[in-house]
Amino acid sequence: MVNTAGWIGRLGSRLSRMEARLDERRAEVEAETMGVPQKPAASGVAVAPPVVVAGPRERPDPVTAVPWGMRVAAEVSWRLLLLAGMLWVLMKVISEVRLVVLAFVAALLVTALLQPFVVRLRRLGLPRGLATAVTAILGFVVIGLVGWFVVWQVMENLDDLSDRVRDGINELKLWLLDSPFHVTEKQINDIAKNLTDTIGTNTEEITSAGLQGVTVLVEVLTGMLLAMFSTLFLLYDGKRIWNWVLGLVPAPARPGVAGAGPRAWRTLTAYVRGTVLVALIDAVFIGLGLYFLDVTMAVPLAVFIFLFAFIPLVGAVISGALAVVVALVTQGVFTALSVLAVVLLVQQIEGHVLQPFILGRAVRVHPLAVVLSVAAGGMIAGIGGAVVAVPLVAVTNTVVVYLRAYSQDHRHGGAPVAGAAPHGATALGEGVDDPV
Repeated sequence: MVNTAGWIGRLGSRLSRMEARLDERRAEVEAETMGVPQKPAASGVAVAPPVVVAGPRERPDPVTAVPWGMRVAAEVSWRLLLLAGMLWVLMKVISEVRLVVLAFVAALLVTALLQPFVVRLRRLGLPRGLATAVTAILGFVVIGLVGWFVVWQVMENLDDLSDRVRDGINELKLWLLDSPFHVTEKQINDIAKNLTDTIGTNTEEITSAGLQGVTVLVEVLTGMLLAMFSTLFLLYDGKRIWNWVLGLVPAPARPGVAGAGPRAWRTLTAYVRGTVLVALIDAVFIGLGLYFLDVTMAVPLAVFIFLFAFIPLVGAVISGALAVVVALVTQGVFTALSVLAVVLLVQQIEGHVLQPFILGRAVRVHPLAVVLSVAAGGMIAGIGGAVVAVPLVAVTNTVVVYLRAYSQDHRHGGAPVAGAAPHGATALGEGVDDPV
C-alpha cells in the first residue's frame, strides 16, 4: 500500500512538471509572435527550437517591378507627348495669325538683304534715319518696278500668246489626226464640247473662286503693308528690338541666346544674299536661252524664274516646266526640247557649282531636310510657308549647334565657344553681322 502511494505521488509530480514545461513553451511561442524577447526556461532543461509563425508576404515596390528599359521609354514618351502638344498649340496659333507671321518673316528676309546698304550709308556719314529711309525707298521702288515690269510684259504679249496658243492647239489637233493613235475629228470636237459644257455648268463655282481671289488679293496687300512697316522698323531700330527680346529671356539662358542671335542673323543674311545671287544667275542665263530660241514672253518668264528660285527645289521645277509649256504651245516640240535642255543645264550648274560656292557650308541643309521642310511649310502656310521653310531650318540648325557647344563648355567650366565672347548685339559693332 505504501509503495503504491509513493508511485502515484511521483507520477503526479512528473505530470505537474510536464504541465509547467508546456505552459513555458506556450508563453515563449506567444512572446515570439508578439515580438517580445524570448526568456530562458526556468528549469534549465533544453528547450526545443521555437516554431516560426509566417506572417503575410510582402510585395515588391511597383517601380522596381517594371523593367529599366520600359521605365526609360515611359519617361521619354510622356515628355515627347508634352512637346508634341505644345508644338500643336503653337502651330494652331501661327495658323490663326498666319498673315502677320508671314509678313514679319518676309520683313526679316528683306532686312537681311537691305541692311548692308544702310551700314554703308552710315559709314559715308548719313544719319541713321536718312540712311534707313533712302535704303527702304530704293528697295521698295526696285521691287515695285519688277512687279510692274512683269505685269506690263504679260499684258503686252497676251494677244500674241493667245494667237500662238490657238495655233499650237490647231497643230496639235492636226498631229493627233495623223498620229497612229487613230483619233478622229469627232472625238476631238466632243472633247472640246465637253470642256465648254463643263465651264458653262460651273459658272457659279468659277465666280465664287474669283471672289475668293479678291479676298486673297486684299490679304496679300495687307501683308505687303505689314512687311513694309516691319522692314522700316527693323532697319532703323533693329539693335534695340534685339536687346528688348533678350530682356524677355530668363537670366540663366540669356548669355547663350545672346551668343546665338548674331550667328543666326549671319546665317539668314548669307542665305538671302546667296539665294538672290543664284536666282539672278538662273534668270539671266535661262532668259537668254529663251530669247535666242524666240520663245514668247521670254523676259516675263525669266522674271518668274527669278521669283520661283526662292522656293528651293520645287520652284525651279515649276518655273522650268512653265517655260517648257509656253515653248511647246508657241514654237513646237523642237523648241520645247531645246528649252528643256537649257533649263536642265543651268539648274545642274546651279546645284553642283553655284550653291556650294556662293552659299557655302554655313547654310548647307541636307536635301531630305529641304524637301520635308518645303512640304511642311507649304501645307501649313502655302507658298509663303514654302519660301520661309528652308531659311528657318538653316537658322534653327545654327542656333542648336551653337547652344549645344555653349552648354557643353559651360558645364565643363571650359573657355567659351570660339567666337562666342563677347555675347549679343550689344557687343557687336554696327555692321552686317548685327542681328536685325
